[in-house]
Amino acid sequence: MGLFGSLFGNKEVKEEENGIPWIPLVDLQQLEVIQEKSKEKPQVIFKHSTTCGISRMVLNMFNNSYDVDPDQMDMYFLDLHAHRQISNEVAATFEVVHQSPQLLVIKGGETVFHTSHGAISEVSLNDYL
Repeated sequence: MGLFGSLFGNKEVKEEENGIPWIPLVDLQQLEVIQEKSKEKPQVIFKHSTTCGISRMVLNMFNNSYDVDPDQMDMYFLDLHAHRQISNEVAATFEVVHQSPQLLVIKGGETVFHTSHGAISEVSLNDYL
């Protein structure tokens, strides 16, 4: 079943659904890594609620519109129900109010953009390269 199958169940996100090379965000120490790596290239965090139909719909729309070369930015996927502490720390570390679903773009160690709900489907990640 693989890493994502065991984390999210068969009906949830696949490791490279629609070509998105998701990195599971499952450890608080990854937030420091994200901040450091964001000094070299943008880092994206997608916070997803596995129990919310709206979150799933937004994730599907985001997957369908994803058009970034995988070498240009790292894409982190956070199941906020399985990792609530990490979700809380994302809000504190990157100075955003928790929302779900939520998309954050981190550059230079800071949040340069964030949005939530249906507005996620309108984001062009290429604007943050």
